[in-house]
Amino acid sequence: MNPALQGLITIIIGVGGCVGYFYFSNVFLDKVLFPARGPQAGRNINRANMIRPWLFLFPALAALGLYLAYPVVETLRLSLTKRLPGGGSEWVGLANYNQMFAEPKFWEALSNNMMWLIVVPAAATAFGLLAAQLTDRIKWGAVAKSLIFMPMAISFVGAAVIFKLIYDTRPLDQAQIGVLNAVWLQFNGGPMSFFVLRIVPAVLLAAFAGIVAYVGWLFVKPMIQPEGGRKVPAATMPLRVLVGLAAIWLVFLSLRSVIGVFGYQFPYGVAQNWLTIPFWNNFFLMVVLIWIQTGFAMVILSAALRGIPEETIEAAIVDGANPFQIFFKIKMPQIIGTIVVVWTTITITVLKVFDIVFAMSNGQWQTQVLANYMYDKLFRALDWGVGSASAMIIMLLVSPILVWNVYTARKEMR
Repeated sequence: MNPALQGLITIIIGVGGCVGYFYFSNVFLDKVLFPARGPQAGRNINRANMIRPWLFLFPALAALGLYLAYPVVETLRLSLTKRLPGGGSEWVGLANYNQMFAEPKFWEALSNNMMWLIVVPAAATAFGLLAAQLTDRIKWGAVAKSLIFMPMAISFVGAAVIFKLIYDTRPLDQAQIGVLNAVWLQFNGGPMSFFVLRIVPAVLLAAFAGIVAYVGWLFVKPMIQPEGGRKVPAATMPLRVLVGLAAIWLVFLSLRSVIGVFGYQFPYGVAQNWLTIPFWNNFFLMVVLIWIQTGFAMVILSAALRGIPEETIEAAIVDGANPFQIFFKIKMPQIIGTIVVVWTTITITVLKVFDIVFAMSNGQWQTQVLANYMYDKLFRALDWGVGSASAMIIMLLVSPILVWNVYTARKEMR
C-alpha cells in the first residue's frame, strides 16, 4: 500500500474513532444508562454529568496507564524472575537483587551516579545562573544566550562525538587533533603552568565548595532556624538531610582536592588518554552534560531574574548594597524556588544518563553508570532479571525527586 494512502487511512480511522467514541459514549450515557425521562430524570441528569468527565478522560488515562504504569509493573515482575535456557521464566524472588548487590560493577555504577548527581546539577545550575546574570547586563546578551543555548539542540550522542574528538589522543610522532592534548602539550612546568594548572583549579575548587556549602545551608537552614515559627513539612526533611550530607561530602572532597592540586606531579610533554584516567575521566564525561544543560538552566533562571521587582533592587542600591550583596541577598532569595526546580530537573536527567557514557567510554575505565549497567545486563548479558532490578533502582532514585517537584509545584500554586 502506498505510504501516503496508508497515512491518510490511519488519520481517518484515528480521528473517526475518537469522534465515534465521544459521540456514542454520550448517547449510551444519556439515552441508555441514565435517560433524562421519567420520575428519576433529575437524578439521572446529575449522575450523567458526574460520570461524563471521567468518560472523556478514560482514553487518556488508559493510554497513560498502558504507557507508564504497565512498564513499571512488568519491570518489577521481571526483576523477580529468571530466564530459563529453554525459554520461559521462573520465580526467584530477590535473588536478582542479591546477585546485583554482589557485583562490584553495580557499586561502581552507583557511586559514579552519585558523583554525577552532585557535580552536574550544581555546575550546570551555577553556570546557567552566572550566564543569565551576565547576559542580561550586556547589549549583545540575546546573541550570547543563543550561543549558550545552542548545545540544547544537539543530541547527547552528537555532543559525545564532539567531545570525543576534543579528548582524542594520537601518538607523539603525529599531530594532535584533540584540542585538549594540543593545549596540554604547550605546558612545560614554568610559571604559566603553575598558574593555570595549580592556582586556577584551586580557586575554582574553593569557589565551588563555597557555592555548594551555601546551597546546602539553604536546604538545611529551615530545619535549624525555622522562619516565623513554621515547621518544615516532614515529607521534605529526608531530601533536605540528604542534600546537606551531600554538600558536606562535596565540600570536603573539593577542599581535599585543593591540597592535592599543589602536590600532584603533572606529566608534562606527554599526550594523555583522557578517557582512560580513572576518577578524572568521569569529570571529562560530566563536562558534556554540563555543556548541554547550562543553556536550559540559563533560559529558566534568566526569566526568573527578569521577574524580580525592580523596586527591591532600587531600594537595596539606595541602602548602599554592592552588586554582590544585591545578587546574593536580594535576587537569590527571590528565585530560590526556580533554582530548586532547575536543579531537580537536571538531577532527573543525570540519573538517567546513558548516551554520553555509552558513546564515549561504554562504561570502561571505571566510568560505569546505572543506565549503562542496565543496558549491559539486558542486551549484552541477556539477563533480564538483573537488568530489570537495576531499572527499579533507577526508578527508586528518581521517585523522591519527582515527589519533591510535585510538592514544590503545588506549594507555588497555593
